[in-house]
This record gives sequence, structure tokens and C-alpha cells, in this order.
Amino acid sequence: MTFLDCAVSRILVRVSLAVLVLLALAFPQRQASAETKYPNKAVRIVLPFAAGGVADITARVIAEKLGGKLGGRFYIENQPGAGGIAAARTVISSPPDGYTLALLSNGTAISVSLFKSLPYDPLRDFDPISSLGFFDFVFATNSGSEFKTLADFIVAAKAKPGALNVGTINIGSTQNLSAELFKTAAGIDFAIIPHRGTPDLLVSTMQGNLALMIDSYSSMKGNLAEGKIRALASSGSVRSESTPDIPTLRESGVADYDVISWNALFAPAGTPPEIVKTLNQALQEILAEADVKKRLLELGIAAKASTPEEISARLKSDIDKWRKVIEKAGIQKQ
Repeated sequence: MTFLDCAVSRILVRVSLAVLVLLALAFPQRQASAETKYPNKAVRIVLPFAAGGVADITARVIAEKLGGKLGGRFYIENQPGAGGIAAARTVISSPPDGYTLALLSNGTAISVSLFKSLPYDPLRDFDPISSLGFFDFVFATNSGSEFKTLADFIVAAKAKPGALNVGTINIGSTQNLSAELFKTAAGIDFAIIPHRGTPDLLVSTMQGNLALMIDSYSSMKGNLAEGKIRALASSGSVRSESTPDIPTLRESGVADYDVISWNALFAPAGTPPEIVKTLNQALQEILAEADVKKRLLELGIAAKASTPEEISARLKSDIDKWRKVIEKAGIQKQ
């Protein structure tokens, strides 16, 4: 072998070794990239509500869409009861890695003032991701009632303070506190009658035992359609997309009344910002899809995504709002 042949051979060996080194370096990077892609395992969304309700159905619609968009499995875990404390504990005690998420609601804001103490701070212990949807409440009466408008009810309540009965579900619910706020905003007095649940509330209304009931549109939709009860007003500041024919309390003469409930997705505090961003971007797209908006609107929910900052501000605002209502009503803390 000539000197030139030896030199060429040495060069080829060196080039080959360099290529092998580059390939060795590149392969682990590609492997690491594949391993860190989110999500690469199942993601659970913990709900403080029982299966079958509006929040549960909403979460399942969103979970299915998230799975399709992000290429992973998102599933629902229901942990109802205890004012959402059990569900919240599950989430904040989980690793902040994006694989355990929480559906929080307006009820989370209420719990801060409704309980003597909470084992968590919703503003400190959760990272906000995005709102999912917003919905108001309907003020309704028996179909044979003398009250044709909410203004009629207000006139009667002023004429006989404390004589009329208004039904809601359990004390401390958004519906119940909406009734307390109604008293203050309208400058009237009436008896608030808590019920174990919506079925009992509807029965009491249809039997004429209540002058008025307050609950979500989805819970009374069938009875409204059948003419068993009559809607008088909705609680939002503007008419709801799901009930455009029902006037608001503001239109009925109750200035500045605005009660909107919401559902939103949160993660444990300390979740990587890139995961929060990935989920937020996916939800922005999902909640703008026509089929999702239509499905949620059937449940009385206006589908709407938010920035993390917007839903965080909403949570803080509602904590302050409902604290004042609870204190003024003198509701005993649990």
C-alpha cells in the first residue's frame, strides 16, 4: 500500500468515526424528544361532581376532543361531595406534570368563604389553564302562577315582606346565594327554602308551594318546554345564547344583578408552563368548533376558552363577590 493509500484510509476511518459519533448523539436526542412529548400517557381530569350532570357531560366532551387533538387519552374521574374538597386534594397532591388536572367551578370560589378552613388555597395551589364554558340561572314559577314577569313578583314581595317562598337547592350553592343576592339587589325580603336537589325543587314549584325557583336552565329545560313551569328571568347581565327569549334580571328592573357560573380546567401549581400552554392552545381551538359549541349550548352552556390570566382573575373576583353575599346573609360556615 502506498503512502497515499494509507493517508486516504486514515481519512475515511476518521470520517466514519465522526459520522458514528454524530448518529450516536442524535439518536438519544430524538428518543428524549419522543419521551417528553405531552401527553405520552393517560391524563385524568378530576371532577367534584357526580357522573351524568352538566359539568360531567361537559368534561367528557372536552376530554374526548383533547385526546383527539393531542394524541393521548384523557379520562374523567368523579369525586363528588364535601364541597369539592376531596377532588381538590387529589389534584394538588398529585405530581405537577400535567397528567392530573382539575375541573373547578364557581363553587370553588364559594367554598373559600363557606367553609371554616380549606386544606388548600385555590389561588395558590392551582395553575389556571382555561375556562370551558359559562352559564346563568333561570328564575321560574308555576305555570298557573299570578306572576307573569319578575317585576310582578318584586311588587308582591314589597307588599308582603317575608311572605313569599323562593326555592333553591342546598344552602351555599350558587343558586341559593343567587337568591340571597336577589334580596339585596331588589331591596325585597322573602323566605328562601332549600331543597335536597333539583327534582324536589321542581315538584315543589309545580305543586304551587313556591312562588319562585332558581336553578340552571338544563335542569328545568324539559318542564319549561312542556309548559309545567314558566321562566321569568335569567341571571346574567345579558340574555343567554341558550335562552334568548328570557329577559335578564336587569331588564326586569334589578340593576347591576349579574350571576354567571362557570367551569374551567386547572392543574396543580408548578406544572410546566409549556404543558399549560399546550393545553390552553388545544382548548382555544376545541371550544371554537361548531359541534362543541352546539353540544354545550344544548346543556345551557356558552362554550368559551380564556387565557390562564383571565380565568384566574375571574376566580379571584368571584371569591370576593360571594364572600360578601355569604357574610351579609349570615350563613354559618361549615
